Amino acid sequence: MQLEKYTCASCGKQHESWPALGYSSPVFYHELSAEEKAECELSSDFCTINLAGETNRFIRCTLIQKVNDHCEDLEYGIWVSLSESSFNDYVENYDNENHEAGYFGWLSSLLIGYEDTLSIPTNVDTRTDGLRPNVIPHDNYDHPLVRDYYNGISKEEAERRINKMMGS
Repeated sequence: MQLEKYTCASCGKQHESWPALGYSSPVFYHELSAEEKAECELSSDFCTINLAGETNRFIRCTLIQKVNDHCEDLEYGIWVSLSESSFNDYVENYDNENHEAGYFGWLSSLLIGYEDTLSIPTNVDTRTDGLRPNVIPHDNYDHPLVRDYYNGISKEEAERRINKMMGS
């Protein structure tokens, strides 16, 4: 199936080209009860989960998946957990368009097309000009997502993932 136009779930407008496959919250937030969510904070870029005296911190990032037989890559809007110090550094510099930093993080989204993508170790590299940080999975971690990240996927597979995410 050729994807030329789609309606964005976030803005409701029709776009040409592939949509980013975005996740509105870390999977751990999604699984909380309404009472537990009331103790947490979630925005479009940050999430803190406070449970049983423990705080987990997440930021929204992008992961770019190379598509081998197409001129466009597949983009994911994913969540990564960071340490307290990395999270605080990112938050403190969030509005600084020239801030460049690298953090260690754990993937915290279940990506379409894979059985389990939680806790894949990643590097999180901030980008200038207000762009969300870019996620790079560790190449020595044995997982199908990591292999696909470094080897690429087919256009057919990318479109299958888009269609599944968009409910087609």
